[in-house]
Formats: sequence, structure tokens, C-alpha cells
Amino acid sequence: MPKFKTKKTPRKPTQPQKQAHYVGWLHTARFLITAAQLNQLPNLDVPEIAFVGRSNAGKSSCINALTQKKQLAYSSKTPGRTQHINLFELGRQKTCDTVLADLPGYGYAAVPMADKKRWQEVMGNYLCTRSNLAGVVMLCDSRLGLTELDELLLELIRARVEQGLPFIIVLTKADKLKRTEAQKALSIAKLQAGGGSAMLFSARTGYGMEKLAQWLWNNTHPQNQS
Repeated sequence: MPKFKTKKTPRKPTQPQKQAHYVGWLHTARFLITAAQLNQLPNLDVPEIAFVGRSNAGKSSCINALTQKKQLAYSSKTPGRTQHINLFELGRQKTCDTVLADLPGYGYAAVPMADKKRWQEVMGNYLCTRSNLAGVVMLCDSRLGLTELDELLLELIRARVEQGLPFIIVLTKADKLKRTEAQKALSIAKLQAGGGSAMLFSARTGYGMEKLAQWLWNNTHPQNQS
């Protein structure tokens, strides 16, 4: 019996997905200032979101991926060498409605103890006293989960989180895990978040990009949540 080929109905061309406004908003990021001490930071009246994480957790890669600017957040070849708080402002048409704060990575063994202690004091004071702090994003390598140093930082900000400070654990490099491994890591992180939330993220594939962008927008523009 001869075989007949079925005629395929040509597919309609797919329309490109409209980019969410909060994704494009992050693309307006530009460098504002760098500071080694808190008294060098400007007093701002706009919401500020802090990015924290252990050295080599993928913090700089996350910020650069979100903002679509490869060199915005400095990524040193020697983890732990970035010793300053770097601020980046967001806002269209040369206005500033939000600031992202890139805090020094912590926990790298090659850094002298005196430097570690100084950075810990600066970070601790910043996280506990910065008046316009509107949220904290903790970056953790999804293959390692929360380390002892991450848990110490969590304890440091616990009081502010309990008072309502938005907090999220972002498990980076999720593309390096199998699906079951990633879901297990996420479940554990959610239990450890202590009043915050958790999500998976990959700067390489873009997984979780829009979700994190929306979290940032919602916690800096509560009147315009979408």
C-alpha cells in the first residue's frame, strides 16, 4: 500500500513577545558612586536594593545580566578583591527612581583578616542602618546552598526582615544543576529564608531573569505593582 504524505498547515509567524516594562526599566542602570565607607554614600530619598553574597556566588554576573550591561558591576578575576559599595541608579529620561547597591563579596580565604573585618563592619552597619533600604537580594551558588557566612548575614538582617524588609535568596548558576537537584536546592532555600522568599536564577541562560526583575520593581514601586 502506498504511503501518502499529509499536507502540513503552515504555521503562522509568531509575534515577538512584548518585553515587560520592569525588564526594560533595569536596562536604564548607570553607575552612580563607589564608596569605601558609609559616610561616603549620598543620602538618598529613593528606594535602594542591596545585592549581597559570598565571593564567587555570581553577584556581578547577576547584576550585569539584569541590566544588560556586561561591565556595570565589576567582576574581579580574584574573588573578594572588590572592597567598595557600588551604587547604580535606575530611571528613564535621566531621572533616578531606584538605586541598586552592590556590596563587597564575603568569605574569600585569600583576603587578609583585617580587610575582612573592615568589610564586615561596613556591610553590617549598612544593612542595619541604611534608612532608604527597600530590600535585600542574597546571591548563593545553587550547588552549595547557604553557607555558614550566608546564615550569619541572615541573622544580622533578621530584625529588619521581621519588621517587613523584603528579602529574597537567589540561587545562581541553576543551569549547572539537574531539574531534581535544582528543585531540592530551592525547597531548602525557602525553608532557610526566614520570612523572605527564594528563587532559581541563571545569568547564562536568563532563567529567572523576568521574575527577579519583577520582584525588584514591585518592592521599589509598590504603588505600581504589576
